[in-house]
Amino acid sequence: MSTYDLIVIGAGPGGYVCAIRAAQLGLKVACVEGRETLGGTCLNVGCIPSKALLHASHMLHETHENFEKMGLMGAKPKVDWDKMQGYKAETVAGNTKGIEFLFKKNKIDWLKGWASIEAPGKVKVGDTVHETKNIVIATGSEPASLKGVEVDNAAGIVVDSTGALSLPKIPKSMVVIGAGVIGLELGSAYARLGAEVTVVEFLDAITPGMDAEVQKQFQRILAKQGLKFVLGAAVSEVEVEKGKAEVKYKLRKDDSEHEIKAECVLVATGRRPYVAGLGLDKVGVALTDRGFVQIDEHWQTSVKGIYAIGDAVPGPMLAHKAEDEGMAVAEVIAGKHGHVNYDVIPGVIYTTPEVASVGLTEEAAKESGRKVKVGKFPFMGNARAKALFQAEGFVKMIADAETDRVLGCHIIGPNAGEMIHEVCVAMEFGASAQDIALTCHAHPTCSEAVREAALACGDGAIHA
Repeated sequence: MSTYDLIVIGAGPGGYVCAIRAAQLGLKVACVEGRETLGGTCLNVGCIPSKALLHASHMLHETHENFEKMGLMGAKPKVDWDKMQGYKAETVAGNTKGIEFLFKKNKIDWLKGWASIEAPGKVKVGDTVHETKNIVIATGSEPASLKGVEVDNAAGIVVDSTGALSLPKIPKSMVVIGAGVIGLELGSAYARLGAEVTVVEFLDAITPGMDAEVQKQFQRILAKQGLKFVLGAAVSEVEVEKGKAEVKYKLRKDDSEHEIKAECVLVATGRRPYVAGLGLDKVGVALTDRGFVQIDEHWQTSVKGIYAIGDAVPGPMLAHKAEDEGMAVAEVIAGKHGHVNYDVIPGVIYTTPEVASVGLTEEAAKESGRKVKVGKFPFMGNARAKALFQAEGFVKMIADAETDRVLGCHIIGPNAGEMIHEVCVAMEFGASAQDIALTCHAHPTCSEAVREAALACGDGAIHA
């Protein structure tokens, strides 16, 4: 039995990145993972497979809606669901095998099985107890349940995000419970594949916490794509009978009761930290009231030598946030200084159009007591976006009215998830809106819209 400098529990984005960085820093590292493949939820049944389906469905939309507009004539393709599932599986396999290669390259031991922490410095996998100087909990999260709703992914009628990725067939109708990122991404994909999709949301707006203008525009665009929305609705029960589901809900504004029938119901009401079976109570690792692992500013738990990162700890449940924490905690364990700037963590919704944001919303900036200025530019004024048939959105930049420092940016439009990083870099260096406005941007690109929004924070955009 080996003694390690670090054992990481969980091989998702936070865990495998932590393991690789620690190994690069000269530590002897093992990573525990009970799945048959590395990559955690993200690569296996989350981010990567869902983006594959989103891409495939967008390609179908382009062939049906836009090809003829560009002079591309021919028979419109039909969906072979089995082949599409095969494409998704190949995408997943390529990525998970890539992590296996990186583990071998960096001499990281993969301890196959499920872990429990027997004591500080002792991790049990199967019947073997491994000794280590440090432990990092990177066990991620799982879909949150909803009272009155029983998920059965195998049956393919009432499913969570995992089940929705591998339905036996494309349903003719789908109800999505929850208008957050996961629900809207998968809902939009199935709508493009031909399903009639209705989104039922407890709150009065979609994508909670997002900039209000983006919320409204996003909902309008998705409605044009065929998604129906029932907002301010509390789901009380889902009944399954004769291969169909009936969703019962009550409208909060008047307590009226309603129901919708569908072939498939996707429960997308968020996620919760997954720490079951680790034995944290036995070793004294403290949890928050919501079940997250409590950590200090160095990601250390209440027990010395045991750290935690990613979805298992408070903060946004984002793969790239987990990756940043994984690298940072590896630096700390190696005796260096680890750092994560939580004010500059972008969020992206991978629908078409994409939605991306970083920093403060206009509402949050004003609530903080600052005087702010807002620069906004529509993609209708961007030549490249119009050529792509994606000119419905906009870029909105929030800056401090006194210092011109960029406080946040919100984009709904083509390649928003790529363009947001320009603003992330600017914010990381404390840039002003004028700094972005004075930076030459290639023409024609969608990124010019970011510059135009920065110009709008000053004397005005050129093309608006």
